[in-house]
Amino acid sequence: MGRTLEVLAEGYAFPESPRWHDGSLWISDMYGSVVVRIDFGGAYETIVEVPQHPSGLGWLPDGRLLVVSMEDRKLLRLEPEGLVEHAELSEVATFHCNDMVVDRFGRAYVGNFGGELRRDQAVPPGTLALVYPDGRVTAAADDLRFANGMAITPDGGTLFVGESLSEPPRLTAFDIGPEGELTNRRTVAEFGSEARDGIGLDSEGAIWIASPPTKAAARVVQGRIVERISTGDHACYAVALGGADGHTLFLCTSGTSVPEIARRRRTGRVSAVRVDVPAA
Repeated sequence: MGRTLEVLAEGYAFPESPRWHDGSLWISDMYGSVVVRIDFGGAYETIVEVPQHPSGLGWLPDGRLLVVSMEDRKLLRLEPEGLVEHAELSEVATFHCNDMVVDRFGRAYVGNFGGELRRDQAVPPGTLALVYPDGRVTAAADDLRFANGMAITPDGGTLFVGESLSEPPRLTAFDIGPEGELTNRRTVAEFGSEARDGIGLDSEGAIWIASPPTKAAARVVQGRIVERISTGDHACYAVALGGADGHTLFLCTSGTSVPEIARRRRTGRVSAVRVDVPAA
């Protein structure tokens, strides 16, 4: 089925980590170093600057924003006076932090690169951090190959993690215990050219994945890709489901992922498309 993408907003350095929250779309302009809120008319508001580059976004039960600060490996919390440190992640994260998901209790799962990425070396394994609402940090799962997009099922019982640089790229699932602990690790999908980045979960249990190499988003059902949506000449780096009725798929795309070029060219855009199955 062909679907038509509508450009919602553009001119960003590198949009990432889209989240539908409180009637608006929120994104991290990673290389622009800001968190932005966008409405359906394309109007936007800069919420806060994050000098060490923002990535994953989430909210505590009382509505306060949490944002991953990548290069200094911190989880920050937005208070009326500005950003404050919610948790120091460097004891778990061995290199830059990345995406995050926050559950209904305010527990945050935060991924990281594992180590510096080099073309001539295999990606080093990383450890997923679990941050409790009081700022305590523990290791939730290890040996993850570039933990990236994450999603939690509506019942709070399962965490999905995309391992972008595993061989082959895969989606991994864990059971979530009463205290947020992760058990029963298993692979739920593997991909070839459809390397996985940000993800979104729909109400039928299918997972939308962003696939930068193929410049597309793909819907995965029981480990099998059942639909692809092309993002044209831009690579797709992250997706989220939302909108007033949950039937809008938001796609974060860019013409480049090289930080210096992205900041100069600002080709990043956020597009929207109607899909059949709403958000979980």
